[in-house]
Order: sequence, then structure tokens, then C-alpha cells
Amino acid sequence: MKINKEVIIIGGGLAGLSSAIHLSKQGLEVTLIEKSSYPRHKVCGEYISNEIIPYLSWLGIDINELHPTTISKFEFSTQNSKILTAKLPLGGFGISRYELDYFLYQKALKNGCLVLTENVIDVSFSNNIFTVTTANHTFSSKIVLGAFGKRSNIDQFLSRNFIRKKAPWLAVKAHYSGGFDDDLVALHNFNGGYCGVSKVENNSINICYLADYRTFKKYKNIEDYQQHVLYENKHLKAVFEKSTLLFDKPITISQISFDKKQAVENHILMIGDTAGLIHPLCGNGMAMAIHSAKIASELVLDFHSGAITREQLEKKYSTKWKQNFEKRLRIGRLLARILIHKRISNVILKLIVAFPKLLPLIIRQTHGKPIVIN
Repeated sequence: MKINKEVIIIGGGLAGLSSAIHLSKQGLEVTLIEKSSYPRHKVCGEYISNEIIPYLSWLGIDINELHPTTISKFEFSTQNSKILTAKLPLGGFGISRYELDYFLYQKALKNGCLVLTENVIDVSFSNNIFTVTTANHTFSSKIVLGAFGKRSNIDQFLSRNFIRKKAPWLAVKAHYSGGFDDDLVALHNFNGGYCGVSKVENNSINICYLADYRTFKKYKNIEDYQQHVLYENKHLKAVFEKSTLLFDKPITISQISFDKKQAVENHILMIGDTAGLIHPLCGNGMAMAIHSAKIASELVLDFHSGAITREQLEKKYSTKWKQNFEKRLRIGRLLARILIHKRISNVILKLIVAFPKLLPLIIRQTHGKPIVIN
């Protein structure tokens, strides 16, 4: 049986939940389909730039209820352990996905959204209508937002270009107890990757790193890899040695791709990581995901009211997505290529030491301005 819906959102991460809250706040009937239940931990840097605070407030989200850490400083170290510090131009906060996603999920339910814990097994578009199929339901809708994350089975049956390539990256994340400054987010470079460290709520330290799979597979397990590779950076070694694991074991994801993605495919508006993934060294993927939800939701409302056609909706979204994020993603890819090479990164570091204003300038290029609420 087909069930008619106004908007279907596939995926219940930050982008999907923010869109659900936005659209339901404006009176649309929203069904969100998420394969996993809440709350749950996710591999993520868990630092968010303050650029999204105005939008969260407009959504009715008071982030202070979650008791996040306030972050104002940035620290960076190279593979040979040279270190730089800077003040973050906008500042940000640390909050776990375990708490934030669940908080947004509860807000979506309160707004009247239907949230289903199911796997989407097919999406098709014909005669201006989407058909979305799960194991238990078939839905039809004029609008579908794709918020299914970095890599999904949905990418496969949509035949998206990036999914055809084997991605060389995997990520590892866990929470720890120990000593670390509340107001600091640190990024430590090591041979084959980057590690982000920052505090989240409850005085926990989030440690999340991106690793080149070719380097990683030489070692028998995560602990062995960390001790032989990450510990080569003395600052990163000190962080681990002063910390105690709070999880039973770290959580991982593989096949992470930073290749370019299309913001609209098969008439689906892609939001969050589904539309494009920024390198962790830029530390701002969470804010970008939430911002993309705002952009898509505002245009969906225009389409729903008849102010724009589907063709205009897709064109406007692609344009706005590029205007807001394409430069940041490009700079992220460039920085990643530079920092993975020890000699080049040392030259860049010497320049920054000689000209300290360069580091805040680089940070600004990967962060957005505070979101304007009309």
C-alpha cells in the first residue's frame, strides 16, 4: 500500500533531523526514515562552529541544555611534532553526537514528525512523484531529501559516481577520560592521517582520527597502529597516555570518500555528508550539515507553496550549495594534500610561524559566517 507524504527525509543524522524540525515547524508533514535507533554514538569530530547558533535558536534548539564545552582555541601539530596555536575567529562548542542527535530527534517528534526505524531499499522518481520503499512500507511524495551520510546502499542503487571507486580512508573514534583543556580543539598530523581532540559534555574527551587504509592494514589492531604510528607525534602520544578509554572499544567506519558529489541526483536534494564531505582537518562538517539543511528546507517550502518549480528548486539548491560550501571543500582537499607531505607541511609551518596571522586566515577559509535568519 502506498502512503502519501508531503516530505520524506532519508537519514536521521544532523542534516536530516534539522530539516525535519525546520519543515515541520513551518507546517509540513514530514516522515523521516532512519536505519538506526537513538541514541547512538557516531564517528565524528564533535566540534561545531558557532556559525550555526542563530539557526539552532530559530529552530527552537537551546544547545546549552546539553551542557556543551565552550571552545575558543585551536592547536595544530605536524608529523614531526612542531606545534602552532591560534584563537578561533568565531569559536565553537563540543557536543557528542550521542546527545545532540537524540536531542534533535526528540524535538522532531515533538513537532509531529513521523520517524521510522527502517532501511530504505529503493527510491524511484516518475511522473513528478517519488516512490520510497522500505521492507514494510511504500511511500509516495513530491519531495525527498537525501541525508543518508557518507556512504550508503542508496548511493549504490542511485549509481552515484563516487561509490564506484574504492575509498582509501577509514576513521576511528572513542571517548576518554583524562586531562585536556575544555576550551581547546586540537588537530594532530601523523603519517597517513589526522587526529582531532576536543572535550564534549560530561568532561569526556572525544578523540577521532582519519587514517590511510594502506598504512593502517600493516598493523594487527587499532592499539598496535596507534602505538606505532600516531605515537610518532609526541603531542598525540601524550594525549593518549594521559587518557583512559570510556568505550568498550573504539568505533570505526571505512570507505570514506572525499570525492566530489552532486548536490542533486535523481531529483533528490542531498544534504549533509550525502552532498559533500569536508576533511576532518577543517573541523567543521557538523556545522555544514546543519547549514545545508536550512538551505534545502527554505527552498522546499518555496516549492511547496508554488513559488518555484521543481527545475528551479534543483537549480537554486545546487547553486546555493556551491556558493556556501564548494570553496570550503576545495580548500579542505588542498590542505589535506599539503599536510600529508612532511617536507611541504614543514615549509608551511615555518611560514605561519613567521607570519602568525596566516593561521586564523586559513581557519576562516574553512569556516562560514554566522547564519543569517530572515
